[in-house]
Amino acid sequence: MYNIETNKETIAQLASMREDENDAFRSFIKNRDSKQIDELVFKLNSTIEKKIDCTSCGSCCNGLMINVTKNEAQLAAKHLEISVEDFKNKYIEESLAGEYIINTIPCHFLTEKKCSIYENRFNECREFPHLHKPNFNDRLFGTLIHYSICPIIYNVVEQLKIETKFKDQ
Repeated sequence: MYNIETNKETIAQLASMREDENDAFRSFIKNRDSKQIDELVFKLNSTIEKKIDCTSCGSCCNGLMINVTKNEAQLAAKHLEISVEDFKNKYIEESLAGEYIINTIPCHFLTEKKCSIYENRFNECREFPHLHKPNFNDRLFGTLIHYSICPIIYNVVEQLKIETKFKDQ
């Protein structure tokens, strides 16, 4: 149904060439009905996501800053069979406000393009690329930040340009 691009180098090249187009697309989308756009994005994401194996990519793990809740830190420590204190000392940076973030990019748990704690991965990792969430119109800027590295985002956005008739302008 859709022409799916999965080659990361090709996606990166096309993303670079389409920066101005994507800026125009952001303006175009802002003027569209948010609920209709959400429905389209949900439909596209559910179809495209099934055709892309995230575990063969790992780009998000190579470039995202990951927030971790205290509960997630406890679960990961338990999974790794270490104390929460050891987990925090080895893998976490804590903000002055007490927020946790993985202390390296790429993520410590990325091994050969796969998450070594996949079953216990953090919610932020589970939720990425966030295309199942409402208010896509308001989140498009953030989504486009990852357009050049995530085959799911790239393909959903490119198909959305076609479905919304943006490319017909």
